Amino acid sequence: MHATDLTPPVFVNAKLKTKLVGYLSRLIRRFRLDYRQFEIACKTARKETGLRRPPRPRRLPRLLPEESLRKFYEAVDRAGNLQHQVMFRLLFYTAVRVSELTGIRIDDVDLAAGKIFVERGKGERDRYVLFADGFRLVLQAYLATVPDNEYLFESRHRRRYSPRRIQQLVHDYAREAGIAEHVHPHLFRHQMLTWLTGQGVPDAAIRLISGHASQKSLEIYQHLSLSTVQPGYQKAVKQLEI
Repeated sequence: MHATDLTPPVFVNAKLKTKLVGYLSRLIRRFRLDYRQFEIACKTARKETGLRRPPRPRRLPRLLPEESLRKFYEAVDRAGNLQHQVMFRLLFYTAVRVSELTGIRIDDVDLAAGKIFVERGKGERDRYVLFADGFRLVLQAYLATVPDNEYLFESRHRRRYSPRRIQQLVHDYAREAGIAEHVHPHLFRHQMLTWLTGQGVPDAAIRLISGHASQKSLEIYQHLSLSTVQPGYQKAVKQLEI
């Protein structure tokens, strides 16, 4: 069987594109196509008919209420594990992705400058992230407890944490805190970037902090922070006489 045998008829009228499904079904039965041959047929069909995949909808992430976020960190503090206390606050303060967090080395932390180097983040891009000034002493105290570590967060077996392990810990602490909402590591990134947006931090600064490649990527946080400007907006529109 040749690739030319897989070429479907050209449907000039857009209304006839629905016939494509039936044609491909007959093609599969007739030639008993394997996956590669079926893939060729689909690509050819899309090219001939001008079919395009619909764009994926941009869904807004669900943020935690402030009370739930507070309960989460209270649960972490009650456990008394210094490493977890530092790790989950750093996840929030820096807005890093969990895969980036697990890759941070001891040498990447610049206490004096209040920043951390993130090597080869999403898109293979290097960048620096900031942490709160008030967190500096806590982070310094933690570093003193792990002088032989290569990575900032390592297990008792001297291996760096995996994203999966951090996900499990987040789930465990959320359950301990009695939080009904779904909590996952990436949620803390959404929380911080939304907070920064709502506080009026310039988009250019948030792009540097978050590592987003484009301005469009920040639109999601602008939508989520609308609640912070709503009172002022409502007060302003009352003055309109239209």
